[in-house]
Amino acid sequence: MPSTYAVAGMIARLHDPQYARWASQIRRTGGCRQPIHLRGHVQHVDPATGGRLHTYTTATEPDGILRLPCKTRRASRCPTCAETYRADTYQLIRAGLVGGKGVPESVSTHPCLFVTLTAPSFGIVHTRREKNGAVLPCHARRDAATCPHGRVMSCTARHGADEGCLGEPLCGDCYDYTGSVLFNALSPELWRRFTLALRRRLAKTAGLTLRELREQATVSFAKVAEYQRRGLVHFHSVIRLDGPDGPNSAPPAWATADALTDAVRHACAAVAVTSPAAAGEPARVLRWGAQLDVRPITMGGELTDQAVAGYIAKYATKAAECVGTLDRRISPVEDLSALPIREHARRLIAECLRLGALEELAELRLTQWAHMLGFRGHFSTKSRRYSTTLGKLRAARAEHRHAEAITTGRLPLFEEDTVLVIARWEYAGQGYSAGDALLVRALTGNRLSGPGGTHE
Repeated sequence: MPSTYAVAGMIARLHDPQYARWASQIRRTGGCRQPIHLRGHVQHVDPATGGRLHTYTTATEPDGILRLPCKTRRASRCPTCAETYRADTYQLIRAGLVGGKGVPESVSTHPCLFVTLTAPSFGIVHTRREKNGAVLPCHARRDAATCPHGRVMSCTARHGADEGCLGEPLCGDCYDYTGSVLFNALSPELWRRFTLALRRRLAKTAGLTLRELREQATVSFAKVAEYQRRGLVHFHSVIRLDGPDGPNSAPPAWATADALTDAVRHACAAVAVTSPAAAGEPARVLRWGAQLDVRPITMGGELTDQAVAGYIAKYATKAAECVGTLDRRISPVEDLSALPIREHARRLIAECLRLGALEELAELRLTQWAHMLGFRGHFSTKSRRYSTTLGKLRAARAEHRHAEAITTGRLPLFEEDTVLVIARWEYAGQGYSAGDALLVRALTGNRLSGPGGTHE
C-alpha cells in the first residue's frame, strides 16, 4: 500500500505544468528503474562567426534535470537497461557466428565450438537431476557414510526446480568454503592459462611454433561467466578458428573442428593455478572441473547460432543473485547474520571476509568482492577479433537517435564537422522519489524496488 507521502508526491507531479515533458523523459529512458540525473547545457557554436547555432539547457526541463538510462547490465538492478545490454550482447555473439555488424558472412564456415568449463567439486550439494524426463533422487546412497559432524551424506528427495535447498551442501561444516572462494577469485587466471595452453596445443598439432601459428591461424573467442546455485562460476564460451587476419580470412586446412576440440580438451586438463600460501592456509592447486562440455556450432545443426547467442546473452545480465546473495558491496563491519541472504551464501561471504583480511591474499581483493563470492573478473569478455564491440553497437544506436532528432525537428540540421560543441554537465542524483515511482509503474509497467535516490 503506497504511503501518504508517496501519493501526495504523485498528485503533485500530475498537476505539474511540465508533467507531459516529464513523462516524455521517462518514456525515453525506456522506464529505467534508476535513471541518472544530469544538470548542464550544450551549445553548438559557429567557429567562424562565434554565433550560437543551437543551445540546450536542463534549466527548462522538469526539476531542472535531464534523466538518462543507468545502462547497468544487472537485471536485478534495472531490467530495462539490462535488456538493452542483453540484446547488444546477443548481436555481438551472433555476428561472430554468422557475420554482420562488420563481420563477413564467410565466418560461418570457420570451425567453431560451444565450450562450457565448470568448477570442481568442493563438497556434496543438493541438486536436481533428470533422466528421460523423470526427476531422479538428489543423492541416494544405499550405504551412505556418516560425516564427522553426524550427518548422513545422502538425500533421496526429488527436488523441484525452484527449491531453496538447491546448491546447499548436505553438510555445511564439511563443505570446502575456502576452496570455493579461492576458485572464484582465481578463475579469470585459470581462463587465461587455458587460452594459452589451447594455442600451444594447436601449434603442436600442426607442427608449428607459436609465432608460426600466429602467421597461419587466430583463435577467437567470446565468453560469459555464470554462477551455479552452489556459488561457483563456470564459463560458457564460443571458440572459433580463423585465418591470420581474423574473421576476414579463412583458417588453414589443418585447422578443423576436430583439431580445435582436441586442443580444448587438452588445455582444460593441463592448466592449473596455485593460490598464495597464507597464515594457516596452505597453497592450493586449482583446476577446472571434470564436467567439460564441447559441442560444435553449425548452421541448421543441433546447436544453432541463435541458440548459442541467446544462451550467452542471457547470462551476461546476471550475477550472484541466484546463489542468494546481494547485488551490492558488503562492508566487513556489517552484521552478516542480519542480511536477507541464504545461509550458504552467508558462509561464502564470511569466508571471503576472513581470507581477505590475510595480508598474503590481499591481491585477490576478496573483501571488496565478497558480494560476488570472490569472483572479480568481467562477466562478458571477448578476444579482439571475435566480432564487433559493444561500443560500436552503442555508437550506432546514438547515431540513429541523433538522426531521428534531426528528422523530427528536435535538433537543427547543420554540418557537425564545422561546428564547435561546448558542453558542461554535472551529476545531480539518481532514481525516483516515492511519488514519481508510483507514476513510473503506471507509465511503463515496471515494478520498482523503491525510490532509489533523488536529485539534489
